[in-house]
Amino acid sequence: MSALDRLAATVAARAAADPDGSWTAKLLARGPEKCAEKFGEEAVEAVIEAVKGDRDRLTAEAADVLYHLLVMLQARGVTLDEVLAELDRRAGTSGLEEKARRNR
Repeated sequence: MSALDRLAATVAARAAADPDGSWTAKLLARGPEKCAEKFGEEAVEAVIEAVKGDRDRLTAEAADVLYHLLVMLQARGVTLDEVLAELDRRAGTSGLEEKARRNR
């Protein structure tokens, strides 16, 4: 099991936890919109660190982005396995081709 799989399992388990004792449960209790907002904030922080060129800070912010992505997915009932299946479906397809299909 990868670190991402373990994190997804932890997020799923904490969805049922007491919000007073779990940051994940607290975020989820605030609703999908708040989870999406927090994901967006973390994504912006990662972009800032990428622009600055600080590898260590970018690594830390990227970890935050992955965590908050999993929380946002949990809030909407989308599993990591579903996302990975979509990536598998796209494997071997040119990014330009995939984008063209979505724009039809």
